[in-house]
Amino acid sequence: MAKAKTAYVCGECGGEAPKWQGQCPHCSAWNTLSEIRIDATGASAGNRYASAPAGLAATGAMKSLSEIEARDTPRIASTIEEFDRVLGGGFVPGGVVLIGGDPGIGKSTLLLQALAGLSARARVLYVTGEESAEQVALRAQRLGLTAPGMKLLPEINLERIQTALVTEAPLVAVVDSIQTLYSDALTAAPGSVSQVRECAAQLTRIAKQSGITIVLVGHVTKEGTIAGPRVLEHIVDTVLYFEGDTHSSFRLVRAFKNRFGAVNELGVFAMTDRGLKGVSNPSALFLSQHDQDVPGSAVLVTQEGTRPLLVEIQALVDDAHAPNPRRLSVGLEQNRLAMLLAVLHRHVGVACYDQDVFINAVGGVKIAEPAADLAVLLAIVSSLKGKPLPRGLVVFGEVGLAGEIRPAPRGQERLREAAKLGFTQALIPKGNLPKIAIPGIEAIAVERAAEALARFR
Repeated sequence: MAKAKTAYVCGECGGEAPKWQGQCPHCSAWNTLSEIRIDATGASAGNRYASAPAGLAATGAMKSLSEIEARDTPRIASTIEEFDRVLGGGFVPGGVVLIGGDPGIGKSTLLLQALAGLSARARVLYVTGEESAEQVALRAQRLGLTAPGMKLLPEINLERIQTALVTEAPLVAVVDSIQTLYSDALTAAPGSVSQVRECAAQLTRIAKQSGITIVLVGHVTKEGTIAGPRVLEHIVDTVLYFEGDTHSSFRLVRAFKNRFGAVNELGVFAMTDRGLKGVSNPSALFLSQHDQDVPGSAVLVTQEGTRPLLVEIQALVDDAHAPNPRRLSVGLEQNRLAMLLAVLHRHVGVACYDQDVFINAVGGVKIAEPAADLAVLLAIVSSLKGKPLPRGLVVFGEVGLAGEIRPAPRGQERLREAAKLGFTQALIPKGNLPKIAIPGIEAIAVERAAEALARFR
């Protein structure tokens, strides 16, 4: 009898090593190698990929780039506007989408709603590996969904799923989840690095050869990243993440990778008793409603993909009761807060070395762009001095280490969004000053941080 061999696979990059070691030799990550068994009698990787499954065309022949006719394939609308926005306009035929998020946040609910809407005009397939067919039917009944064209397949064997995809030929197929699948070609357990990588590669191959859009649901680790090898995110075309607190009714779907659209697109949903509903005016979620002007609050116009959003930045500056003052930032980068406090001291003359500084982005949104710098500075000074900023004021702009205010991309779109929501003043970088005034809002251009803060001190 042939003896089974052992290999060690990296959970970050998917690279293999002949023996265990503390650091991956391929990506240099620490403590990521896990043991897998290789069946000596099983088919090798070359044999597994040598031929296409029955019913699929083999890999195309080599062609010159000038000989290939590029066609603009129409998108497949999911019937959920916010979901289509994150996808870049809808599903792409032959595309593979990976969506991850915490348990119970709404991944299966959103995909079931999307397939139910598509089933009215096309054949769709829902492959469930975690729930039984009865459980999925009960969820659809609770949501009030009627899906006459949807087929349901409770299966975790990759080869049977491949056969069903070729036989049924659906327009869109959902696999929930990729960590539950296993292939007969491997002896490893479902959810292992080798199984996840093999199943994702085979499903991606079917999608490209048949034109079926496949959506994979992925588990996440305690750090919030999709479980399994990092190569899983490189294989697929689009990577979406569900964000939000399970105790709140609001959910955010963010695109981190999209070969067919803009990255960092944001879809905003509200969880109701009838499933996830798109929010038409998401800026209202991130703006607190104050009865009167309060110090330490500044409204930022941030850009999420192609969508401008208004987010309230709150700051609380208080006397420190310990030798080391606290610096806490929620929704914004912690290191950037320390940098802005240094700029505030050096170029504006406002010291916070004996103050605790707390920064929060209202609504749980995470802001990564540097255009939030000016709003953070204004909120800090407003809280420190106890003086509220004028009502109807919005702010955006990047602050440099020399104290200069740098322009932000898509400044006019930000101003139009603020004017549409009733804001009357905007403190912006001089480089973003529009040549033609935008009706309803006054643009105040500044070049230096000291100049911006002097207007409202």
